[in-house]
Amino acid sequence: MKINNGLMVLPGMADVHVHLRVPGGEHKEDYRTGSAAALAGGITSLMAMPNTTPPIITLEDWQTAQKKANEESLCDVALFAGASVTFLESLPELSRYAPALKLYMDLTYGELRVDGLDNLARIAQLWPREKVLALHAEGDSVKTGLDLAKKYHRRVHFCHISRKEEIEWIAAAKNQGLLVTCEVTPHHLFLNESDAKRLGPLGDMRPRLAKQSDLDALWAHINTTIDCVASDHAPHTLAEKQNSENPPPGVPGLESTLPLLLTAAAEGRLSYERLVALLAVNPRRIYGLPEQPETWIEVDPKACYVFPEHSLYTKCGWSPFSGFPVQGRIRKVVLRGKDAVKDGVVHEFVR
Repeated sequence: MKINNGLMVLPGMADVHVHLRVPGGEHKEDYRTGSAAALAGGITSLMAMPNTTPPIITLEDWQTAQKKANEESLCDVALFAGASVTFLESLPELSRYAPALKLYMDLTYGELRVDGLDNLARIAQLWPREKVLALHAEGDSVKTGLDLAKKYHRRVHFCHISRKEEIEWIAAAKNQGLLVTCEVTPHHLFLNESDAKRLGPLGDMRPRLAKQSDLDALWAHINTTIDCVASDHAPHTLAEKQNSENPPPGVPGLESTLPLLLTAAAEGRLSYERLVALLAVNPRRIYGLPEQPETWIEVDPKACYVFPEHSLYTKCGWSPFSGFPVQGRIRKVVLRGKDAVKDGVVHEFVR
């Protein structure tokens, strides 16, 4: 990290938990709009989740989606494969191509939920140890995930940890030498149950927003146990969220993640060096993401504004953080030597 003419020069950030809704949900987001939103938020690498329609659970599914992502995205996008009991025996072949496997141990949509100790054990054995097994695990499912890591001596990454007991279990597991890592989301760091009531369906996500004591516990572990911050960008249209009898859970986050963390750094809640570790260094290390030469972002760390300062690039067009005062304006994003963003305008993108 260095200062140049009053601007802080940081590496391009990596968000390893996003939902870009391709295939099947392109009215909410697509590779082009999602990657534009990422760049506007200072993020140059993305990893997209497989719970699409249909889900990405076979090699053919994965290759088709990854080819489309390569063709349409404005930044780097890598795709998770999804674990499904229907295709367990194809995991070794799939692992030759997909960078990581997502295993849903709790409620999710479609055919991606995996339960039963036999199925979980089989996945832990079939997926290569050198590649990450990422878990959607809440509550006691976190303990089950820790048992898998211990029994099979393998790397396990826990997505969107949100509760005090969960982060403490993971801290204890790390102290025992287990090969586990974890992420938290900005909405679980900055929003609580009171915000859920205020926001209504716009504040509904999974895991649900927690008590302030849970937020305090996450912040207490921000410099130690927590390995990375990921947005869990999960866009839905306003009509879906506000006009449905059963609104889908999930909130957008690609454009708010870095501004929120920059604000926390400006307030002294974490250092800028730790911010870089959480949003750039550690995500790339955990998932083995390739380096991006001649890639950086420039930030004015003293600039204050109310989020969002310009129209959002995400196709859904809204944010639970609208109206938040933030400090740290993204002035420029350079991707592989070319200007990708300048003062909020994403190049090569037409609304």
